[in-house]
Amino acid sequence: MAGSRGRLMFKRILIANRGEIAVRIIRACRDLGIESIAVYSDADRAALHVREADHAYPVGPAPAAESYLNTAKILEAAKSSRADAVHPGYGFFSERAAFARSVQRAGLTWIGPPAHAIERMGDKVEARKLMSAAGVPVVPGSPGTLETAAEVAAIAKKIGFPIMVKAAAGGGGKGLRFVENDKDLASVVRTVASEAKSSFGDGRFYVEKFLKQPRHIEVQVLADAHGNIVHVFERECSIQRRHQKVVEESPSPFITAKMRAEMGEVAVRAAKAVKYVSAGTIEFLVDAERNFYFLEMNTRIQVEHPVTELVTGVDLVRAQIEIAAGAKLPFKQKDLTQRGWAIECRIYAEDPAAGFVPAPGKIETLRFPDGPGVRNDAGVYAGAEVPVFYDPMISKLAVWGANREQAIDRMRRALGEFVISGDLRTNLDFHRWIMTHPGFLKGDFDTYFIDREYHPNQNGAAPRGAELAAIFLAAIAAQKNANHSNGAGAQPVAAPNASAWRAIGRFDILGR
Repeated sequence: MAGSRGRLMFKRILIANRGEIAVRIIRACRDLGIESIAVYSDADRAALHVREADHAYPVGPAPAAESYLNTAKILEAAKSSRADAVHPGYGFFSERAAFARSVQRAGLTWIGPPAHAIERMGDKVEARKLMSAAGVPVVPGSPGTLETAAEVAAIAKKIGFPIMVKAAAGGGGKGLRFVENDKDLASVVRTVASEAKSSFGDGRFYVEKFLKQPRHIEVQVLADAHGNIVHVFERECSIQRRHQKVVEESPSPFITAKMRAEMGEVAVRAAKAVKYVSAGTIEFLVDAERNFYFLEMNTRIQVEHPVTELVTGVDLVRAQIEIAAGAKLPFKQKDLTQRGWAIECRIYAEDPAAGFVPAPGKIETLRFPDGPGVRNDAGVYAGAEVPVFYDPMISKLAVWGANREQAIDRMRRALGEFVISGDLRTNLDFHRWIMTHPGFLKGDFDTYFIDREYHPNQNGAAPRGAELAAIFLAAIAAQKNANHSNGAGAQPVAAPNASAWRAIGRFDILGR
């Protein structure tokens, strides 16, 4: 939306978030000549988003419920800073309709979708009903919410095992269980209802048919307040642990051009059905036969938005701000194209060998990768603390290449340059493992790829140091004579210009 700066009403935007997404929004504000207002808890007093913002206001103690999820404190900061608008980022208040309405009642602009859209798409059962009525394919399952194991058993008998029991207000992999048969059905139902109640304050649940070899592919949409809606193509999000994404890419190596167009059209139809405005994402499950089904809609900016920005050139965060300011989309669907390939790795302070449990702490040494095609959205710096109170994300490392092969080459190079040490653990070695796995290189994976392939404690500890370097080099050697392809199928990776001793030395340093 270049050229719309003169029309913008905003002088100051308060960012009701923290970490890398707060920094990302600050940068978008700076591009637009808008002052940024950060908020911070006691644990984040010295955080990067506080340092980067034009102004910063404290909002309470470290626990999120007393700070980043404290409506009164956030609105008090907005009033004190004379902010014009509030951007929620993702997580925290981003999908809470009550907060959106509170912002608007305070006379501020909400940079996000209408509260009614958040409500309707936040209830997974109601969203399924709405999408089905709009002609959007949904996964076979219960028509509404269920209350007992007997009801679940009746649906399972109709659609067949295996099934997924899901929280109606779920998200982030919580309130979600796989059920293979009726043996432990009652126990699973109790667990899902309890987890849903504690996590979302809503114990309702529903059932969906489990799709074999499912892929998780989502489509980005943008909609303005003037009735214009476009899709900004797809992201492949099937590499997940605990039902949470860790690697994303665009385009998807699985779908065809025809399917891409169909999924885009369906995503636009879904957004129109809920009268959507702002940036949003329609998430689909895709089976092995390439049938796709609506999963849910995320009514916010996505963590993985950088890969879409890299292949389309569309600044999605800037678009959110300009749409909220009343601007029209400056392009039509025919104007948008995908160029090249982008991959993102989510870098966390966590221990993959211990089941990906958070392992936060203080960062002592930090060197981010750089060079051609590399983008790093980070929320930390050397000397910063990754707090125990919040999501332990360190950064989102994204790369762009002319094709998937080059993108993987660049990601491996970038992961090799990434240096971090201190009183914490990271998943860097895990990502290096993914970038050498034959299944990933071929684009042959589904949402259970990590569960099936990653066994760090099998026959000893997870590969580290020289052992990881040997795996790395073996993968390169195996690909040297492969048939290179730039299409949507299998795409082997060319060997980078790195000697064995350099690779081993680098991984010895990083793998300690």
